[in-house]
Amino acid sequence: MDKERLYSEIVNNIRDGVYFVDTERRITFWNKAAEDITGYRKEEIIGKCCQSNLLNHIDKEGRELCLLGCPLYWTLADGKQRGGEVFLRHKNGHRVPVRVGTFPVTEDGAILGAIEIFTQSSPVVYDDVLVEELTNLAMNDQLTGLANRRKIESYIDFRLSEMKRFQNNFGVVFMDIDDFGEFNNRYGHGAGDAALKSVSMSVGSSVRKNDLFGRWGGEEFVGVFEVKNGSEAIRVAEKVRALIAGTEVRVGGGGVSVTASLGVTMAKEDDTVESVIKRADSLMYRSKRAGKNRVMAD
Repeated sequence: MDKERLYSEIVNNIRDGVYFVDTERRITFWNKAAEDITGYRKEEIIGKCCQSNLLNHIDKEGRELCLLGCPLYWTLADGKQRGGEVFLRHKNGHRVPVRVGTFPVTEDGAILGAIEIFTQSSPVVYDDVLVEELTNLAMNDQLTGLANRRKIESYIDFRLSEMKRFQNNFGVVFMDIDDFGEFNNRYGHGAGDAALKSVSMSVGSSVRKNDLFGRWGGEEFVGVFEVKNGSEAIRVAEKVRALIAGTEVRVGGGGVSVTASLGVTMAKEDDTVESVIKRADSLMYRSKRAGKNRVMAD
């Protein structure tokens, strides 16, 4: 038996789940224990990218790791080993607590990929509905169901690191509903909540898979959009503005329209979460001063 086949037999017969990803996070090896722990056969996994979110890893704080930067991603980025406890989603839907460790695979100093080894932490499995409820409480706004400020900040931080490594450009939109205080005073806070929900549904339903739209706080919202340049970012922001202007809030048997002012900026490699948000926020205030219901870009 040659060494490669011997090593494969050994890895396929240990009790820990083991898989290997290349530098694009594409899974190229998936052992028997990984099948047993997750319910996914290797034929269902090999060739897929781990960020496709089949396993939907969530940490104890409710962070969606496949979306916000998993240990494998960071290990590929800096070559450091990592470990931790997470919940993965079994193919049948329930949650399984596992302890994971990630390790870089290198040759002549270059990172060729990374290995993740995961072990079921206990024989207990968790109802997926319960875990999802805890995740929603931690990462989603309770009124609108959108991403909350914490999740938005985590996502921007992840996208900044991804941009530096892969040059994946993105834009940030900061949005504020116009005259929201007057709307609340005139129609009541129940109508204000209805307006926030309507805006959230109108924009949230149009967001692409790799984008994020969430509630920053109050009547402020932030969108993170994968775009190539500033012109495309402006088009996306104008689409958001038009969607909101075309939304009606049902009040007292009739419909009331709302508008929003938006600022949009392209992220830069030297940006931080704070700097890109501050820039987009300042542009939003320029929209307010220019007459509202418009988009300003830098």
